[in-house]
Amino acid sequence: MRYTRRAVDTTLDRWLQGHAAIALEGAKGVGKTATASQRAATVVDLSMTERRAAAQANEDLLAALPGPVFVDEWQLVPSVWDSVRRAVDADWTPGRFILAGSASADPGVRIHSGAARIVSLRMRPMSIAERGLVSPTVSLRELLAGKARPVEGSSPLTLSDYTDEILASGFPGIRRLPDQDFRDDQLDTYIARIADHELPENGITVRRSSVLRSWLAAYAAATAGTASYSTILDAATPGEDSKPTRTTADTYRDHLSRIFILEPLQAWHPSFNPLKKLAAAPKHHLVDPALAARLVGVKKTALLMGDGSAPSAATGTWLGALFESLVVQSVRVYAEAQRASVSHLRVNNGRGPREVDVIVEGDDRRVVAIEIKLAGTVTDRDVRHLHWLHQQIRDRLADKIVINTGAHAYRRSDGVAVIPLALLGM
Repeated sequence: MRYTRRAVDTTLDRWLQGHAAIALEGAKGVGKTATASQRAATVVDLSMTERRAAAQANEDLLAALPGPVFVDEWQLVPSVWDSVRRAVDADWTPGRFILAGSASADPGVRIHSGAARIVSLRMRPMSIAERGLVSPTVSLRELLAGKARPVEGSSPLTLSDYTDEILASGFPGIRRLPDQDFRDDQLDTYIARIADHELPENGITVRRSSVLRSWLAAYAAATAGTASYSTILDAATPGEDSKPTRTTADTYRDHLSRIFILEPLQAWHPSFNPLKKLAAAPKHHLVDPALAARLVGVKKTALLMGDGSAPSAATGTWLGALFESLVVQSVRVYAEAQRASVSHLRVNNGRGPREVDVIVEGDDRRVVAIEIKLAGTVTDRDVRHLHWLHQQIRDRLADKIVINTGAHAYRRSDGVAVIPLALLGM
């Protein structure tokens, strides 16, 4: 099957020119194996029992293989990390190793951090731009540069199309299936494998997978909101007998984050902070909104009719929450390529909360502020918090934009850029 180039490819190719070892991290199914294999002279797949045995028996094996050496699922043999680190200490030649893993290092396993030897690069499900639906006309890189550049372009995608994209998933192997029923089957299998394989492989015993799924469904129902973890726990099941304990729920949360299934959007805490009473709660997101939709069990017609879990006031509807999650997923992919961080802003003050859905902060501390609207039109009310933030941080605000489901990209007379999601790219 022909390889589809991803946003992370550009960064990976550049890093291979200067770094000896790169850890490509992300949830299972995001495409790490396909991406890393494009560059490998030797592939060591540690999901295979015999490869694990060989790696454990011979710590010098990897250093002797022709490079670049691609080690897949390195976390199944944690000692591999230290083997690579030692090999890099002995020979700093760029492009020697790519390690792919679907879990971050277990804090209970003593391995060296790899600092100054192994650099980490995050890979996520396919962004809207990577799906090849429409050619983007607006660059996040240029928005971060400021100067209020003109924005333009047209997109044929409708609200129905965006709903299809939410449900189709950004996992390459799932979205290429011929219809949604097959995709739903694969999403169900993916969710089941979390309890049956992913967590056990990473040292967590799941005694009752139904309890884990209940907690995951409650977390999914809180998508794009800031519900407390105690609220999510209370919503996990209506029956006390099957409700996870708080300790169990905390364990789930920590380890589901380790295997990149949970991707909460942290609150923005600028290093130079003129803002008062910043809220610290993260917004809840799964790695792919298709998983959230499947866990809650709401299909396309019901989503378009407004059915689903109780949304937050900010997202308006369950479909609005899922669309926000789709936007966050894509923006994270584009921001990663710019070395920019992604967060959200909520300020509680006497005049009511001020919220900005997404804050993208570049390494020069300049900010692009993003509101997300499940609508084709934008009103003055929709942009009021963007203007408020501009008053607070002044020149640090590189641009203010609204991402919506409309047909055209344009800049309003007040300077706010209105950009259909399909037209935003790197």
